[in-house]
Amino acid sequence: MQDIYVINSTTTETSLSTYADEELVQLYQESGDRRIFESLMRRYQREIYSYLRRYVGNAEMAEDAFQGTFLQVHLKCDQFDPERRFRPWLYAVATNQAIDVQRRNKRHRMASLDRTSHSDDGDGNWSEKLVGEAPDPLAEASVRENGEWVRGAVDELSDSMKRVVQLVYYQGMKYREAADVLGIPVGTVKSRLHAAVQRLSLQWDETHEEPMSEV
Repeated sequence: MQDIYVINSTTTETSLSTYADEELVQLYQESGDRRIFESLMRRYQREIYSYLRRYVGNAEMAEDAFQGTFLQVHLKCDQFDPERRFRPWLYAVATNQAIDVQRRNKRHRMASLDRTSHSDDGDGNWSEKLVGEAPDPLAEASVRENGEWVRGAVDELSDSMKRVVQLVYYQGMKYREAADVLGIPVGTVKSRLHAAVQRLSLQWDETHEEPMSEV
């Protein structure tokens, strides 16, 4: 990466917005300029808070995890390799903070994968839609049928499956990015997502099966 970065008193948020995440991290490593750190926070504060809110299912716990996330980004900034992607690294930090918060608040259970989304008419099974680029089957089901069922079904998944669904499905991460966040192989991400889809599909069929009419 070329050393073309110059930070001085005239640096503004507008000028910082032209830098890639990884460049901003390198700038912050070199200068310690608080404006750079704040610029990174502004880029990701809504996205990360939304992720944490769904992950822990509680606004107060999500706020604690959010604060902890960016505190850790500040403290561990020097450990980040600018040649890597910043977003997966940030999500890894946020995920660890969410886990820590849950451990400190065992009375709370993971819940509430609320998501505002548009519905779309389309054919095909759940598996094809969830792992592909088709419309959002969970959001469609939530709109058409019963949002409480959707949230409850996802909440009943194992933690390992739930984390993959949250990152790949709800946060729109690629398999490689999710693998980096979770520290697991790409193949494991795919297998867990596939298992989650099968589990949700089976539960959907079982709970929404139409009763046989009496002859």
